[in-house]
Amino acid sequence: MTASPPGPRGEPLFGSSRRYAKDPFRFLSACESAYGDIVEFKLGTLPTYMLTNPTDIERVLVSEADNFRKPDFQSDALGDLLGEGLLLSEGETWEKQRELTNPAFAMGRLANFADRIVDHADTMLSGWADGQRVDVEQEMTAVTLDVIADLMLGVELSEERIETVRRSLDPLGAQFEPDPVRFATPNWVPMPGDREYQQALETLEGVVDDIIAERRGTEGNPEADRGADVPMDMLSILLRAQERGEQSAEQLRDEVVTMLLAGHDTTALTLTYTWYLLSEHPSAREKVHEEVDSVVDGRPTMDDVRQFEYTEWVIDEAMRLYPPVYTIFREPTADVELAGYPVESGSALMLPQWAVHRSERWWDEPAQFDPERWTTERQQERPRFAYFPFGGGPRHCIGKHLAKLEAQLILARTASQYELEYARDGHFEFRPSLTVHPKDGMPMTVHER
Repeated sequence: MTASPPGPRGEPLFGSSRRYAKDPFRFLSACESAYGDIVEFKLGTLPTYMLTNPTDIERVLVSEADNFRKPDFQSDALGDLLGEGLLLSEGETWEKQRELTNPAFAMGRLANFADRIVDHADTMLSGWADGQRVDVEQEMTAVTLDVIADLMLGVELSEERIETVRRSLDPLGAQFEPDPVRFATPNWVPMPGDREYQQALETLEGVVDDIIAERRGTEGNPEADRGADVPMDMLSILLRAQERGEQSAEQLRDEVVTMLLAGHDTTALTLTYTWYLLSEHPSAREKVHEEVDSVVDGRPTMDDVRQFEYTEWVIDEAMRLYPPVYTIFREPTADVELAGYPVESGSALMLPQWAVHRSERWWDEPAQFDPERWTTERQQERPRFAYFPFGGGPRHCIGKHLAKLEAQLILARTASQYELEYARDGHFEFRPSLTVHPKDGMPMTVHER
């Protein structure tokens, strides 16, 4: 067994972090193409191993998931923001919270709320007009915040609150953009942007406190949860658990912040990139319009979603080309062998959706937008974890079903009325943070059909 995997030569102190920070997407793809299944490099002084073979990724996320945890460095960076919410918590805390909140995300529950999702889409569309130019990223952010607040927190966010949350997202996200200085600097050292981050965090916590106070005032008797009409949104479940002494105020806050941020972001970005890709590929856009027109009678329903085929393929293909979460990190809890090489406990494992989703080893013409690669026959030709936008295994995204349902309903409702056209020349640039954002929004012109 060779002593160490191949990988790019780094610099003293910084390792490969400067190349990674300059363009993480190009770096990830270049490493996958040049070195294959496993790549070793350093982010600052942190030994990092990138895994790009679906078999190894499935092993880390699924078959041996208990041997790999969320890494300490990621918890340190996100701890102030998300605390011990579902995204970061480990062990018994995570298991308890996951089991407690699962009913809120059950497909049987979500299927009853298709009308409410479409209501939020209607509200968005009521502000559009033929020929108007809109920032689709902002529009999708607002509508998905509306949906997550309604279905998971049981509140209606005012336009002012939505704008307050939206304004907080940029300074919060900036804290997690790849930065070689941050990679090489202890967390306690002050850095540019820290003040803006803290201010945005305090603003967001103020919104969350208001939401919790509002719901606590209307929740009523928690012992009524044996009744037939008990609300089963996530916040109601957590408030009842708190009344039973099973949920601290801090844990409750962490879960609400996590849901408010993570619960809308990936869906908003999926829709943003879907609209861009449809604008750039008119034949695919026409097929979506044809399917929506043939299936939907009036407003899209849950029964319509069950009939969608091409529409779902388009969304899956958007998440392949532009996965909102572009890499997942894990940390082995003990020394382990991966892809034929020894990896020490405490090292960072990088599982990059961006590189794997675009690899020529797993995909035909991976740079091409091809929704029909999602036919059953073609899917069976690929390894299972050649595509993992929602992660996998016990820690897969709890909101996966909501995200897919929401994206299809909002896409169908919008496409039934409007055609969207990208309003810039040339390709947009990316802004990498915890998720992949277009650098300067996504301006599009809406044309009434």
